[in-house]
Amino acid sequence: MGAFQDNTNANTVQVPGKNNKPYLAVIVVQAIYAGMFLLSKAAFDHGMNNFIFVFYRQAAATIFLVPFAFFFEWKTAPPLPFSTFCKIFFLSFCGITLSLDIYGIALIYTSASLAAATTNCLPVITFLLALLLRIEVLKIKSIPGIAKLFGIVACLAGAAILAFYKGPHFELFSHHPLLGNHQYRGHVLPSGTWIKGCFLMLLSNTFWGLWLVLQTFVMKGYPSKLLLTTLQCFLSSIQSFAIAFATERDIEQWKLGWNVRLLAVAYCGIMVTGVTFYLQAWIIEKKGPVFLAMSTPLTLIITLFSSAILFGEIISLGSLLGGLILVLGLYSVLWGKSREHMPKHSLDLEQAAASG
Repeated sequence: MGAFQDNTNANTVQVPGKNNKPYLAVIVVQAIYAGMFLLSKAAFDHGMNNFIFVFYRQAAATIFLVPFAFFFEWKTAPPLPFSTFCKIFFLSFCGITLSLDIYGIALIYTSASLAAATTNCLPVITFLLALLLRIEVLKIKSIPGIAKLFGIVACLAGAAILAFYKGPHFELFSHHPLLGNHQYRGHVLPSGTWIKGCFLMLLSNTFWGLWLVLQTFVMKGYPSKLLLTTLQCFLSSIQSFAIAFATERDIEQWKLGWNVRLLAVAYCGIMVTGVTFYLQAWIIEKKGPVFLAMSTPLTLIITLFSSAILFGEIISLGSLLGGLILVLGLYSVLWGKSREHMPKHSLDLEQAAASG
């Protein structure tokens, strides 16, 4: 067995570029998400209505996905019962429309860096929701269970630090911001506004996590992934249009023009929904979902430095500490889950080796 493993490693060394592709792909995915936070914030800073932004974003995603859905899955698509359609409609409303609308409000109240930091809560929130729905199990007496419980507590602690503690400010590259409102400074906001934005961001992630959990049930009755995604984007477009029209009747707010608003809409609709959908599916196929989830902190790092350069955002010690604790909580939960999925004989061998 050892000789076989050595030969395998030797063969792997001969084609190093092939094994690096998943690592390059996760960097691209997280960079795209960082761009989403930055461009969304720039559009809102330039006065774009967040509800209108969500409508245009989902409409652009629908237009982008429809040709691919029809070409690849239309002929093999299963029938769509009315009950399943209602479930998809509800799923779209909670997981996409509400999540994005609340996220937009929270981003106006806070910063792109906070939005990136709180995404590290998503796997923990998703696990908690799955636990409540009895999809996941938490065995507190086992080491993986303790790790997951520690991750949950760390997530809550990190969110609390982000919301309630600011500390000293670090003003990196902030004298000459390249984009955004020159009067904007991410952390020089009223405490009440900042705290409200933090909790709204967590609420948005909670709806997003609920969407991830409930989607597994819907996919059992409708397994065509691309068509399901396209249908959800289409339904979300209708829902978000109704909300946007009810809240904003000024025709000037609906105009995009050749500016950062149009760029943000096109980027979020095509790059985030279209490109990352394919890349994430490919990464999960090659390396698994845990590998993808572990790359999430890259978004925070990219967004933190980019927002400081582009927007002149002031970074506080509280944001750095809160983000770091959120990342720690994320990795703790992921480690616990990976240990639970290890074969029992592998764990026995590992424990035997540790005991000497």
